Amino acid sequence: MTIKRHGVGDAKGNGQKALPFAKATEADGWLYVSGQTPMKDGEVAGHGIVEQSHIAIQNMLKIVTDAGYTAADIMRVGVWLDDPRDFWSFNGVFEQYFGDNPPARACVQSAMVVDCKVEVDCIAFRKA
Repeated sequence: MTIKRHGVGDAKGNGQKALPFAKATEADGWLYVSGQTPMKDGEVAGHGIVEQSHIAIQNMLKIVTDAGYTAADIMRVGVWLDDPRDFWSFNGVFEQYFGDNPPARACVQSAMVVDCKVEVDCIAFRKA
């Protein structure tokens, strides 16, 4: 089995410092995407849960498509919300991306390590 690492050194954090992990890893048809926050150009973007949810999900989907997968290949999404009261607003955004064919999902409340409201990751599968 060969492991392919996507985006090593490409992800930038606060101050444009390179982050020490791959954006995704891939092996035997499985793609594991690292947690994505609402970052643009190394800075948290968006105001409020709806805008930040769109940005975080779009960041995740860009990594998925850059690796040659599609949203339909996503098997599971993990969601971390800073405030549990944002659950229903996040669901509204999530449904816009995965409405008819939703993946399995876990959603928990967690304090964020950056000043944002949401983080998402995913696991995708495509027959090799």
